[in-house]
Amino acid sequence: MTFHQRHREYSSLRSDQKILEFIIALNPFSAQARAAIKRGAALAAALLLVSCASEPPKSLVTPFPPVTKQPVPVPGKPAQPQANQPMRGVWLATVSRLDWPPVASVNGTSPAQRIRLQQQSLTDKLDKLKSLGINTVFFQVKPDATAFWPSKILPWSDMLTGKIGEDPGYDPLQFMLDEAHKRGIKVHAWFNPYRVSVNTKPSTVSELNRTLSLHPASVFVLHRDWIRTAGDRYVLDPGIPEVRDWITSIVAEVVARYPIDGVQFDDYFYAESAGSLLNDNQTFSRYGQGFASKADWRRHNTQQLIEQVSRTIKQLKPEVEFGVSPAGVWRNLSHDPAGSDTRGAAAYDEAFADTRRWVQQGLLDYIAPQLYWPFSRQAARYDVLANWWAEVVKPTKTRLYIGLALYKVGESSKIEPDWTLQGGVPELKKQLDLNESNPNIDGTILFRENYLNQPQTQQAVSYLKSRWGG
Repeated sequence: MTFHQRHREYSSLRSDQKILEFIIALNPFSAQARAAIKRGAALAAALLLVSCASEPPKSLVTPFPPVTKQPVPVPGKPAQPQANQPMRGVWLATVSRLDWPPVASVNGTSPAQRIRLQQQSLTDKLDKLKSLGINTVFFQVKPDATAFWPSKILPWSDMLTGKIGEDPGYDPLQFMLDEAHKRGIKVHAWFNPYRVSVNTKPSTVSELNRTLSLHPASVFVLHRDWIRTAGDRYVLDPGIPEVRDWITSIVAEVVARYPIDGVQFDDYFYAESAGSLLNDNQTFSRYGQGFASKADWRRHNTQQLIEQVSRTIKQLKPEVEFGVSPAGVWRNLSHDPAGSDTRGAAAYDEAFADTRRWVQQGLLDYIAPQLYWPFSRQAARYDVLANWWAEVVKPTKTRLYIGLALYKVGESSKIEPDWTLQGGVPELKKQLDLNESNPNIDGTILFRENYLNQPQTQQAVSYLKSRWGG
């Protein structure tokens, strides 16, 4: 093993130890903390053995097989869905209150009214999801650098009360878990790893700065040297090792404290736009030695985060699934002989996320590519991409869930007219038929929950209910 490889192993070990120390600090007498100590010792021994080997392992992570817990049934309520059921999921976005909480709950209501409105809205949504046959909700618990649970690291989300850091008076994540599990619906905690804010407006800066007196304060004021702009948002610099440790500790906090069924990262890794690129030149100068290009270094950084989070989750609770929902195209065939016959924006080249490699290395329990195009979209045909991903996961233990564009159903489009033909039902049926007929595709996730309630989607929603709801 080269010095560079040994240094990577040692750095990884140090990061793991930091995360484990954080978990233990949360509650030093908890069962999770005691288990973390034992697992940390085992991990240290394993990594030290690796450093003495002549060749590094293909992956730093040996994934545990999924463990299915058999919950005690609640009288009158179904148990949680079994592992062999196909995924029938939906994303529930909290960023900008896209799906929840309702805007009306925050504007001009008393704390008691706000809590009642938010909780009633969530239970109403869960009742509808159950009636449609949805068995998993991907609940956005970290839409930016704020939290939907009482975190020791992040301030409360302003989406709940209108102010960053203001206690909403209840624990939304725990409420979601309690109510979803009562209905036999699983919950995956959805994290946006790097986003700090959705814009860079002066009012946003003022709101973030006001958290300096809070405990915890925003990372925006605690670690200003970690903050960059990209895509007209404030983001964390993925190239800083301490940033990856910090993100991993947030995931660890949720995994250690809550009975979640899974953890999901979305596609926001290096999230740039043409007019708002990430300036990480200084970070590259400091940490990028030995890489052929900045692009390779960026992919290395994203790889390190995924390895670190995967390893940490399995140390804490092996039964908790870890997945990523990336952009639908890994690479185009024109750029890589292993790529798909498409002409779309590629995660490998634009988000600097080698998602295919993560599947091949067993870092993920599942991958959920966002295939938001119809069969007729020649640049990125749904069937071409679904079948390409099915071949990628085929020799692995990683499950494949396909993300569908419910948000496009019923919306007029000259480029994609299929979404409006007969209410979008024929296109939706073709996509679901493909998913459910391919043995290497394990289910479907709809983007996103609020579109189940829009007038233009009601034909499609009725079809879903007849197909999934029984």
